[in-house]
Amino acid sequence: MPAVDIPGSKSVTARALFLAAAADGVTTLVRPLRSDDTEGFAEGLARLGYRVGRTPDTWQVDGRPQGPALPEAEVYCRDGATTARFLPTLAAAGHGSYRFDASEQMRRRPLAPLTRALRDLGVDLRHEAAEGHHPLRIEAAGVEGGEVTLDAGQSSQYLTALLLLGPLTRKGLRIRVTDLVSAPYVEITIAMMRSFGVEVAREGDTFVVPPGGYRATTYAIEPDASTASYFFAAAAVTGHEITVPGLGQGALQGDLGFVDVLRRMGAEVAIGADRTTVRGTGELRGLTVNMRDISDTMPTLAAIAPFADGPVRIEDVANTRVKECDRLDACAENLRRLGIEVATGDDWIEIRPGTPAPAEIKTYGDHRVVMSFAVTGLRTPGIAFDDPECVKKTFPGFHEAFRELAAGWGISFDGA
Repeated sequence: MPAVDIPGSKSVTARALFLAAAADGVTTLVRPLRSDDTEGFAEGLARLGYRVGRTPDTWQVDGRPQGPALPEAEVYCRDGATTARFLPTLAAAGHGSYRFDASEQMRRRPLAPLTRALRDLGVDLRHEAAEGHHPLRIEAAGVEGGEVTLDAGQSSQYLTALLLLGPLTRKGLRIRVTDLVSAPYVEITIAMMRSFGVEVAREGDTFVVPPGGYRATTYAIEPDASTASYFFAAAAVTGHEITVPGLGQGALQGDLGFVDVLRRMGAEVAIGADRTTVRGTGELRGLTVNMRDISDTMPTLAAIAPFADGPVRIEDVANTRVKECDRLDACAENLRRLGIEVATGDDWIEIRPGTPAPAEIKTYGDHRVVMSFAVTGLRTPGIAFDDPECVKKTFPGFHEAFRELAAGWGISFDGA
């Protein structure tokens, strides 16, 4: 039974870096993800004056509950949404003048609900170009805390940023949420805050975060469930079997729920205490599925949908339009390039069965577009990508790992 070693979770690594930086003491992170996004986050912490020591398998962070060590800093957030949303929030709890900018791709992604909430909490924050987007400047003087209302309907990261900030405020936070997408990511945040000594309470649509700061700890990063989806999908679409160690019944990440979609389509799935196995049965059934809570795996499903025996309709994924690219349109365009019939609406995509023809995939610089359509390539030789190397955002070794997997299954894979 082939097993694949999936790199650490991007979402968990980013949250762990914030928590470690904010904690009182030295935190050791075990098996963190090393990718462009997480290296960018660690680099941003260093620019703010936090000490981050890195070895191949562990990172050590000297926490500073009082905030950044430097009174002035400029931070470039690269393409990382967690970096671009979490680090300004962390800096706001300190004292100093901090400027944040990001790549053109990240500049296009929205920040307004988060920055509006920070301003409501008294943070002196100014957008230097387009309102609600990077670049921005914060004149930080600590955060008093109190009550704030937040719309997290575009991204759960807005809520996560405020939850993480809560213990660093003088009075704690009460965050009333009017809308929320990708709720399982918030559960990851709350579970990780508990590991660093903070208990978040919930009163209806209000999250209550106490003041008092975080405790340093040693924290192991679990494998990335979104990345694992490509390998699970590969097994389902080829009739082979794959096991991912380190992701099982106790996994924090909601994206492991993608295997339940594969089960509904006909794959056999076994979730153990510390591992998950998917075996393709030669059958892929069409279905209608709501992916609001696991929307990062929407492209994975879209990429294997043509091989189902009936239409695959994915609903409630409007937030995928404000990711690294408009993923809903990107999936539709690339499926059409492969000769597949597709229909889309504001928050849904429906894909008809068909036999994909070789074509070049337009990636829009989005790592998830590449990794998803690599799965299609297992059954459609000749698929190529205009920017295969954008996978370095979350999984620099993806193409090598995928080629190795295909070879182990006796599949000729062009890859990238």
